[in-house]
Amino acid sequence: MQWNQMSVLVTGGTGSFGRKFTEIMLKKHHPKRLVIFSRDELKQHEMRQIFADDPNSPIRYFIGDVRDRERLSRAFQGIDIVVHAAALKQVPACEYNPFEAVQTNIVGAKNVIDAAIDCGVKRVLAISTDKAVNPVNLYGATKLCAEKLFVQGNAYAGSRETRLSCTRYGNVVGSRGSVVPLFLTQKNQGSVTVTDPRMTRFWLTVDQGAEFVVRCIERMHGGEVFVPKIPTMNIMDLVKVLAPECQVEHIGIRPGEKLHEVMVSEDEARHTVEMEDMYIIKPVHPWWGNSQWQGATPVREGFTYASNLNPQSLTMVELKRMVETLDLP
Repeated sequence: MQWNQMSVLVTGGTGSFGRKFTEIMLKKHHPKRLVIFSRDELKQHEMRQIFADDPNSPIRYFIGDVRDRERLSRAFQGIDIVVHAAALKQVPACEYNPFEAVQTNIVGAKNVIDAAIDCGVKRVLAISTDKAVNPVNLYGATKLCAEKLFVQGNAYAGSRETRLSCTRYGNVVGSRGSVVPLFLTQKNQGSVTVTDPRMTRFWLTVDQGAEFVVRCIERMHGGEVFVPKIPTMNIMDLVKVLAPECQVEHIGIRPGEKLHEVMVSEDEARHTVEMEDMYIIKPVHPWWGNSQWQGATPVREGFTYASNLNPQSLTMVELKRMVETLDLP
């Protein structure tokens, strides 16, 4: 893909993912134009100190909300690629403000799809989560619905060029609101809280997540859900790395939380293929040709990609090295 001829827009572009994606785009791919679309003027101001939008820069900052269809249509004019990362993602906040979660994560997804098709955007990739698989909380349910909208939304594109896909991955080490900053804060008090010592999670860095998104955009045909092959971590291993001297208080699994996460369910496995670095969940609808991904290998029957069954685990050394690379206080 000739990124230097592409105009790219990122919704939720001031978040942890958006900042890293912007860094990678500027360092490695040099797009013709890179639009940061978000609703927080303070975060845009802070990001502007790092990535200036001077006349010689491809970066532009747009204030806007994915709930506002008209603003999206204005922002998408002349855009070739959209990365949809805007979402309400804190599980407790979504549980307490369910209508707001629906407005941003579901209605916002519909608005992005409609505006992209109407404005002739060529490729749209939405960022999803392992919480969307067999969801047990509202956040996961809204992201599952958003995934379905992006997959099925290709039917609305018809003969137009717009193609829509999703990428689904696990917990991002050090992202805002994640357990790593929490443990580092609690460490100063001499104890950390763990919901359940058996808990496992898929884990990757924000760099790996952003790089994966770039690869998916370059490969997508439309309708796929891309799942990276990433390692699993037990929560107690993270405690040993971040706060080895601290006492551990077990507080029990919180409402809407799972003991283990799943990124490809057994039902999805029937139309999932495997490549060296990822799994690809193919759509099962007649508008999608079967010629795509012929070089990939179908997964075995009964396959499930779950954090407690994942053969790829982080060692303590690898986990420590991963944490040391983070830009954390």
